[in-house]
Amino acid sequence: MNNIKEYLFANTEHYQGQVDERFIDLAKQFSRMQDARAEQGGAALVVYFQGKKVVDIYTGKKSATENWQPDTLSMCYSTGKGVLSTLAHILVSEGFLAYDTPVAQYWPEFAQNGKEHITLRHMLSHQSGLYDIRNLIADASEMADWNHMLDVFAHAKPRFEAATDAAYQPLTFGWQVGGVLEKATGKSLSDLMQQYLVQPLQLDGAYFGVTAAELARVARPLPKLKTAPNQSSAVKPKQKKTSPLDKLIEWSGQNPKDFQDAMIPKGMKNFNFLSDTGLKAVIPAANGVFTANSLAKIYAMLANKGKVGDQQLIRPEIFTALSTIQYKKRDRIMPLAMHWRMGYHRVLTLGKSSNGFGHIGFNGSAAWCDPERHLSFAYTHNFPTTSIAGDYRLWGLSQETLRCADVLLKGRKGWF
Repeated sequence: MNNIKEYLFANTEHYQGQVDERFIDLAKQFSRMQDARAEQGGAALVVYFQGKKVVDIYTGKKSATENWQPDTLSMCYSTGKGVLSTLAHILVSEGFLAYDTPVAQYWPEFAQNGKEHITLRHMLSHQSGLYDIRNLIADASEMADWNHMLDVFAHAKPRFEAATDAAYQPLTFGWQVGGVLEKATGKSLSDLMQQYLVQPLQLDGAYFGVTAAELARVARPLPKLKTAPNQSSAVKPKQKKTSPLDKLIEWSGQNPKDFQDAMIPKGMKNFNFLSDTGLKAVIPAANGVFTANSLAKIYAMLANKGKVGDQQLIRPEIFTALSTIQYKKRDRIMPLAMHWRMGYHRVLTLGKSSNGFGHIGFNGSAAWCDPERHLSFAYTHNFPTTSIAGDYRLWGLSQETLRCADVLLKGRKGWF
């Protein structure tokens, strides 16, 4: 009830930046959703429509002593999967590798333990069977060693035969896809990012492994406000509460062991994604760091079917392939059917339909495109929220973005 009151009575102009008047309702909603918590963190929202930037706004705190800025970098977790996938599609367009060629042809060591037939398509669509991280490494700190993790996956054994099932790969996706991209091109992932994404799109911040010089630009979670201890609660034994995520997993009928094996490495208490070590590590499935503008630019290129300016970064036939649904049912890990494309999932909203695609992050960040509407969206923040499928703010902002576009395209907003 408090959240509803805060939303209804919130300041609708609590943001900085620029907004096309046609999308002012979206800016007001962004403000309403951030207003009550603006001292607890910050956020940014960027939208492109028909090739032009129509929303570029931000608000709140980057740190305890700094306000959010237009070029603030943010940890976006799995939102980076869509960026890594886009890089893969560009490299397929360039002829470095193909979707249906066995990965072992580019990465011979990968053929071990029954992986000789796994392809890039299987990896990108979460059908490789290599979703388990918990039983592959002894401690989460190992994830910071890129070369070590590539060796781990060269030796890994899939949990099911490729293409016979699907299981979202929260952590393992990046070492699979990033590994084969390096092996097929002979270049490092950071060099590939610079050459094929950052430079062509003139991105102002996109990293899998933040450089030491850029760490100061990254928004960090603000310290939690301390509250006075309650004496009565001090004598009562603590009872573990069932989280909404636990309830969702239970209701969905998922196997909790699959979820744990995919999501929670052993020794996770020894690793912090938002520490300097965590930010500098190359963990492309889970620690992508971006500005909202960079994410929106990448997806604006995808909304334009792989073209930016005079450059065709993704060939038309490759764009058709990447945007085609590969697996429509619910997979072993996610509580919802995600309609997996090659590296992307469907756009999650409060009801508005879209044939677009993108990727959410564990903190509720996201980026997506809708080519039919010529629309792209990116939302980043540093609030201490976690959700495997995004929270109501993200779904609401995506909903209103589509509605604002539909007024211009169809003459009415509509809810569905």
